[in-house]
Amino acid sequence: MYRWNAEPRLVFAPGHRDLAELDAPPAEFETVPRSPDDLAAILYTSGTTGRSKGAMLSHDNLASNALVLKDYWRWEKGDVLIHALPIYHVHGLFVALHGALLNGSTMLWHTGFDADAVLADMARATILMGVPTFYVRLAAHPDLTREAVANMRLFISGSAPLLEATFAAFEAKTGHRILERYGMTEAGMICSNPYDGERIPGMVGFPLPGVEARIRDEVLEIRGPNLFKGYWRNPQQTAEAMRTDGFFITGDLATMDETGRVAIVGRAKDLIIAGGLNIYPKEVELALNAVAGVGESAVIGVPHPDLGEAAVAVIVRTDPALDEPALLAAVADRLARFKQPRRILFAEALPRNAMGKVQKAALREAHKALFVD
Repeated sequence: MYRWNAEPRLVFAPGHRDLAELDAPPAEFETVPRSPDDLAAILYTSGTTGRSKGAMLSHDNLASNALVLKDYWRWEKGDVLIHALPIYHVHGLFVALHGALLNGSTMLWHTGFDADAVLADMARATILMGVPTFYVRLAAHPDLTREAVANMRLFISGSAPLLEATFAAFEAKTGHRILERYGMTEAGMICSNPYDGERIPGMVGFPLPGVEARIRDEVLEIRGPNLFKGYWRNPQQTAEAMRTDGFFITGDLATMDETGRVAIVGRAKDLIIAGGLNIYPKEVELALNAVAGVGESAVIGVPHPDLGEAAVAVIVRTDPALDEPALLAAVADRLARFKQPRRILFAEALPRNAMGKVQKAALREAHKALFVD
């Protein structure tokens, strides 16, 4: 049984309901005995590559992750959290909430992300947890300055890849280096850049204390007390995702350097095989994103009559004059010929789910007939 020893407070952002308006809880309630291995929650995966699955999480899964993160991110007395994340997802429901609860911290509650409101709250807060979209919008805000964030101690990003350009732009305006971490519904947080030490853009950091990580066939596999009990009423998919030695196959393509620091390079299901050669979308996206006039990119594989699959880039431009020939010329020296996109398409925005992850399945479906005669 895990108990909170502190007394956290919840504060609503301006314009939201006051706590006094909420129904008072009953004076007494019956405590239901629970053991660490009992099921605490079923959270459904975001379903970016297939049908969503219910991940069964135990009390020990949640508690172990929360306790590790409290120490790893150096929660301090007096910390105040700005919470603008959805609470149907592990990031907002567990990572943010549990940190504040364990620390006895005040939480400034926003029912959605509004850059003006979040910036206004930074004067009385110390921590912001967000998805990359938060930081893109904040970095573009004219009022984001070192003075505006003078009270802030920590900016954390996750749930989707943080572009190096966003990392750099945010640091230039605030002096803060965003702490990027990596996790998933099935295990909560898995890796994190360090609180003390170098935070490297494009890398998600080291496996958290108690978490084991390895790379097998280029895919990250993990094991630890944070790992879920399996998929709800889906023993077949549970078995397919687990190794016999207890390691979980994340489905994320990753690298690990000699120090143990991890970089996520894409989803295994997003790997493009063109003419028998492997193309990793993230490598191509990094090259494209480095070109002046590119806001962001998504590289997908679509059917091709000769190659089997062909790489196609969907680009959001910041320079409307940028065209396909100019982009291809710009990456010609950065990418081997077989890795260069066969086509470049332009869009006003990339399709995303509620947590900011690009929906590549939707892009593949939309452009599946691109090379069909």
